[in-house]
Amino acid sequence: MFKYNPSHKYLSSEELPDSRDKPVSELQATIPRLLKESLGDLWSDRFDWFFGIRMGIYYDPEEPAIVPDGFLSLGVERFIDEDLRLSYPLWEEGVVPIFVLEVVSQNYRGEYSTKKLMYQEMGVLYYVVYSSRRRRKPPLEVYKLVNGEYMLLSTQSPCWMPEIGLGIGRERATYLGIEREWVFWYNEQGDRYLLPDERTELAQRQAEAAQRQAEIAQRQAEAAQQQLEQLREQLRSRGIDPDTLG
Repeated sequence: MFKYNPSHKYLSSEELPDSRDKPVSELQATIPRLLKESLGDLWSDRFDWFFGIRMGIYYDPEEPAIVPDGFLSLGVERFIDEDLRLSYPLWEEGVVPIFVLEVVSQNYRGEYSTKKLMYQEMGVLYYVVYSSRRRRKPPLEVYKLVNGEYMLLSTQSPCWMPEIGLGIGRERATYLGIEREWVFWYNEQGDRYLLPDERTELAQRQAEAAQRQAEIAQRQAEAAQQQLEQLREQLRSRGIDPDTLG
C-alpha cells in the first residue's frame, strides 16, 4: 500500500479531476448501479461505507486516477456533504477499497494486467471481474489478496466474502425492465438479496395472497353458519327447540 507523508501538500478531492472523461458501455454502468442500489437498501441504517461507480481512485499524487467500474470501501463516511464525493483520493480517505468490480466490455481494458496489478499494489482485498461474453471461461471470477498477490478464490456463484459480510454472484432476473443475467449480493446461506422493487413486489403478492386466504376463510365461515341455521330450522320443523339441546 502507498504511504503518504502528512507534511506534504496534496491536491484535494475538489481540485482533482473527477475522471468521467472515458465512455463506458451501458452494462458497465448498470451492474454497479444495481449493486449500489441493493446495498443502499440492505445497509440503509449504516453510514460507515461508500460504493463508488466509475469514480477515480487517486493512489499516487503524481499519477492519474484509476477508475474501476465499481468499488466498495468500509469504515469511511457514507456522505461527505450535500455535494457528495467528487473523487476518492486515498490520502484524504485513509481507507483502501476492500472490493473492486470490473465489468469487461467488448474489449479488455487491462482487467488482467495493469488494473489487476494496480489494485494488488493498492491492497484491495477482493477483485471481481465479470464478463457475460465468455463461453469457455467462468463469467464471474473472484480474486482475494493473499500474501500480496491475487489468488483466484472461486468461480462458483455465489462466492462468500466474510470480511465484507456479503456474497457476490450472478443470476438471471429482471432489472429496470431488462431480463438478463445480473450480478447480485447474497447472504452466507447463498440466498440472493432482493432488490427494493422485488421486495415491494413480493410484499404486494404476499398481501394479495393473504387477502385471498382471508376471503376464502370468510366464505367458509359464512357457509358453515348457513349450514348451522339450516340444521336449526330442520329441528324446529320437527318440534325440537335447538336452544334446549346441550
